[in-house]
Amino acid sequence: MRRVQSSMASVSIVRSVLANSPLRRFAHLLAVLLLLATGTVLHAQQSTPPAAIPAAPTADVDPVPSPDAPSASATASQEIARTKTGFLLQQNVEEVSLNVTVIDNKGRIVQDLQQPDFRVLENDKPQTLISFQHADVPVSIGLIVDNSGSMYKKRPAVNKAALDLIEASNPKDEAFVVNFADEAYIDQDFTSQVSQLRQGLSHIEARGGTALYDAVVASADKLATDSKNPKQVIILITDGEDNASTLNLEQTIRRVQQLSGPVIYSIGLLFGDEMSRSEAHHAQRALQLLSDETGGIAYFPGSLEEVDEIAAEVARDIRSQYTLGYHSTTPSSIPGFRRIAVTAQAKGHGKLFVRTRTGYFPSEHAPPTH
Repeated sequence: MRRVQSSMASVSIVRSVLANSPLRRFAHLLAVLLLLATGTVLHAQQSTPPAAIPAAPTADVDPVPSPDAPSASATASQEIARTKTGFLLQQNVEEVSLNVTVIDNKGRIVQDLQQPDFRVLENDKPQTLISFQHADVPVSIGLIVDNSGSMYKKRPAVNKAALDLIEASNPKDEAFVVNFADEAYIDQDFTSQVSQLRQGLSHIEARGGTALYDAVVASADKLATDSKNPKQVIILITDGEDNASTLNLEQTIRRVQQLSGPVIYSIGLLFGDEMSRSEAHHAQRALQLLSDETGGIAYFPGSLEEVDEIAAEVARDIRSQYTLGYHSTTPSSIPGFRRIAVTAQAKGHGKLFVRTRTGYFPSEHAPPTH
């Protein structure tokens, strides 16, 4: 309506100009031109469609971009700087942090190594270590416990072992509790208080299926977004095979690797007659892969009495790790999985075995992992 009124006013002014003197006609003509220009701009502004409002993300939107294709801002990772002799192309590279456990040929944890004793390869290319640490640093822990019906009688022993592990840890550690069956629930958010974790573990409800993979991914996402400590661990305790997740095993491992995610320690309570031999085999394979690919250990006790001892071993392993850091020689804008191999050799030691994550996916916008 406003645009129509502006056009009528312009017509009236034009008619009055024709009846006036040349000087006044020029002045009025100038006013007309200004008014018409203003009207044209107004028309252009009002006829432009409003910008589309982006839809609100759903709760399960992935927090990291897919590594299968370069991100739209890949060129932003390259900067051209002028020097005295020409131009220098600078590319951002990934900063990678590895939690490493070293075992000797008798199965004992080795804790007297120094930075020169380690060698790191990424996609078979040597990497230069820029940081080295061997100290009891605070850890963020996700306690993920199977809450399906078959776990009902096992939960008291499991809960005790989980709490013993926390009590044996650094006082500055933080942990949260996820109980899962066909769905995963955070029954206690991050806390350093053992009493609150005990209360979260006490939420025992015998429910249906086992959505183990979904629980792992949700917990890894939570650690990536909400934890205050760079060193992150998942303690996964279950007695069954996944049968209710929306994700499969390969997708779960990939997500954890995309996040440069936590070390996963799995405790599979696969004894008893609740499962067939085939089901137990599949469950064991899944837990073993989850731990192997992230640098953790999978345990398969023969009875509940062994669980507390396993929890103490996990606590020792977490406390005894080395942390190695390096800048990848490959720009972060280049997608694809980066396979990592770490070896250690030192005088006075025989053959040494190194355990760490098998690799990672680069992410330009992910925060540093150490």
